[in-house]
Amino acid sequence: MAEKISANQFKAFGLELDGISKRTMDEHYVLYQGYVNKTNEIREKLEAVNLTTANQAFSDVRALAVELSFALGGVKSHELYFANLGGKGGKPTGRVLEVIERDFTSFEAWQAQLKAFGIAGRGWAWLAYDNFDGKLHNYIGDAQNSYPVWDAIPVLGLDVYEHAYYLDFGTKRAAYIDVFFRNIDWEDVARRLTEAEKAAAARKG
Repeated sequence: MAEKISANQFKAFGLELDGISKRTMDEHYVLYQGYVNKTNEIREKLEAVNLTTANQAFSDVRALAVELSFALGGVKSHELYFANLGGKGGKPTGRVLEVIERDFTSFEAWQAQLKAFGIAGRGWAWLAYDNFDGKLHNYIGDAQNSYPVWDAIPVLGLDVYEHAYYLDFGTKRAAYIDVFFRNIDWEDVARRLTEAEKAAAARKG
């Protein structure tokens, strides 16, 4: 039997965020719960699907597997995004700032690029530790199942689907991204970066 997942709780929902309303966050959480429910539903259906009917043009196997990537990608990306919120934003300190300045020349250069990627993307932008070169990179994903780079570990997620900001900002996505920067929990990002770097070091032996 497929193991069911449950929607998690996040500290940001108990805080008054700077420029992101409680209504937006509550509506956003409902959408996240929907992804959790669909992940469970699709996994259950995959257990019973007739694998011998698999076909690349159309088959139940293909339809379920593709939509699982979208639903589960929605779960994972939203959990990253929600966990990244609830901090004081601004410029980080310590290892996070050191690595950002190393890989982007300056914090301001990183921030400008992520904002541009968020405006250019159709659904998501991420800051990720890429095991290919051991550096941080910003990446665009037009949907949560179109993350473009294998073996890269996202440490910061920026949701730029309209549901993330429309109630508060209308079509002013750039203004929303500015507010997002003011709410980043850099401690959460630091923890994820530390885990990614430790895992990379362990792989090298």
